[in-house]
Amino acid sequence: MKRSYYSKSLNQFLVDESGNILGELAKNHEFNLEEQQKNAWIRQIDILKEQLKELNSGHIIFEYSIPRMGRRVDVILIYSGIVFVLEFKVGDDKYPKYAIDQVLDYAIDLKNFQEGSHTIQLVPLLVVTKAPEKNNVYEKYQDEIFQPLLCNANNINNVINHIALNYKAAAINPIEWENSLYKPTPTIIEAAQALYHGHSVKEISRSDSGAINLSKTADAINKIINTSKKQHKKSICFITGVPGAGKTLAGLNLAVEQQKLNGEDYAVFLSGNGPLVEVLREALARNAVKNSVEKTTKKSVLRKITKFIQNIHHFRDDALKTETPPIEKVVVFDEAQRAWTHKQTSSFMQKKKGIPDFNKSEPEFLISIMNRHKDWAVIICLIGGGQEINTGEAGLPEWFSALKKYYPHWHVYLSAEISDIEYTRGTEIKEIVGNLSYDSLEDLHLSTSIRSFRSENVSKLIKTILDCDKEEAKLLLSKLEDKYPILLTRDIAKAKNWLKENARGTERIGMTASSGANRLKPYGICVQMEIDAKNWFLNSKDDVRSSFYLEDTATEFDIQGLELDWTCVAWDADLRFSNNEWSYKSFRGAKWQNINDEERIIYLKNAYRVLLTRARQGLIIFIPKGEITDPTRNPDFYEGTYHYLRELGIKEI
Repeated sequence: MKRSYYSKSLNQFLVDESGNILGELAKNHEFNLEEQQKNAWIRQIDILKEQLKELNSGHIIFEYSIPRMGRRVDVILIYSGIVFVLEFKVGDDKYPKYAIDQVLDYAIDLKNFQEGSHTIQLVPLLVVTKAPEKNNVYEKYQDEIFQPLLCNANNINNVINHIALNYKAAAINPIEWENSLYKPTPTIIEAAQALYHGHSVKEISRSDSGAINLSKTADAINKIINTSKKQHKKSICFITGVPGAGKTLAGLNLAVEQQKLNGEDYAVFLSGNGPLVEVLREALARNAVKNSVEKTTKKSVLRKITKFIQNIHHFRDDALKTETPPIEKVVVFDEAQRAWTHKQTSSFMQKKKGIPDFNKSEPEFLISIMNRHKDWAVIICLIGGGQEINTGEAGLPEWFSALKKYYPHWHVYLSAEISDIEYTRGTEIKEIVGNLSYDSLEDLHLSTSIRSFRSENVSKLIKTILDCDKEEAKLLLSKLEDKYPILLTRDIAKAKNWLKENARGTERIGMTASSGANRLKPYGICVQMEIDAKNWFLNSKDDVRSSFYLEDTATEFDIQGLELDWTCVAWDADLRFSNNEWSYKSFRGAKWQNINDEERIIYLKNAYRVLLTRARQGLIIFIPKGEITDPTRNPDFYEGTYHYLRELGIKEI
């Protein structure tokens, strides 16, 4: 993708004929040029020629690409060592809040992900051509981004000169800045939209040495698919990764690539995570309708997207109705460790589907579906360490049990890190694999979290906290410093205020808590009330159903596989720290009860692992003080956890 449509020195821009500039913009435009866009460019050119004519140097760029957001900045002006980010609203007479957020979002994206912007001043400038003049307040955030400034068509020059005179900076090489490395870390929603819109995984994923390039994993999987097809064999691949490492992104990218190469019925992305499927489908549909040149409806778009992203249980249920192979030759199972055990699947089939003699685990049945193909098929299993959070979730061993017993002719490709206890639950990998034919590949493991782009050590830190590894936790926490704030509070109002104060532009905030956090009701946190996932994750600040309102709380089931920028984790008495270890509790009736079942203990611990690794930029942990007059909220239930986190070095506000 071309980084910009027009890029010239300011002096060159001022002498260029307006028609020539418009022609270059039109030539590089990727879509059908509508009259409205053409007229907007003409007006922008005229305004800037008039407003910038007295500047004696600088560089101007039109339509500069922000791949992570799938957008282009209207104008970038590099002047006096400062980058001005201009968003125009031609013909408008009011400064809309969404547009202020939009131009700030652009500046934040450049600051976080474009190397040339890491250490410089960025000025987001909203130009509403017919709006009244504003008395701007010139203030900067800690990262050298100015708070958004508002202009009309007649005072852009005044604002730029004020900044240049009062905030002097070293000169910037405009060519180097424009072409500096762009290393984004998109949310899974942004990534899905970008992939579906035609961007490559290389454009929207980090390329630094601190994270394994997702394209390597894609290349490895594509090679396996091609080999399986040529040799007429069936293969199953296990991709592992730490929380936030990009497993779902890798799976979506694979499904998109295979559809482009071989048709839309060739590959499908499957997930048992209902909220994830719902949110991704809705996000893709909304974005497709918004960006469609031709008139289309969300309903028609959703029909197409539903073929590409499916709920794994619907895929399974369709296969119950027939013995023929599915139309897809390649299936990607997201969070495959959450597939059901034999007991859970049989119980479900008997109670919900009326099949009394169903005798397979979910992994076994899913493999059997793809085994119906006569020639070749490929299954890709995305495996998260410590991510099983619900009753009956089998984990990795169940897949190998099915392969060994019934499908030993399938060739297995393993991540080189799959022997870790996080995936095997303590069983030796040799015992799990048995006599199966397999290859171990390094590129099938994603070792570094890219969710928390401010620090790669967040997922490691959360693991050490939950594993009670105090010294390692203290060390990792000290490394985070100011890159990724983790704070503690006993006051829910302070927690909410902290989220609101830290979020800028459209950075998303939200309240989260364990599904077992049943005694947070007195603080306005009711986990028994289900959220509407698509509205909670996608709707804007002015929608009471959105996460921004901090009224509805997402549990681990709602938020697994998704993420926010800033979160509050409300910590109840279901997981308590005492005598240097965790106690696991379940609230039943009117009191807390001990959890002794090992599987349920794993689920609860993993629930907090999920919650504590959802924030991309920082989190605050709310631990209630409790209430001495309420035996279900005895202060002692919370004090141990509070003092443990404080001992590790987590600061309180």
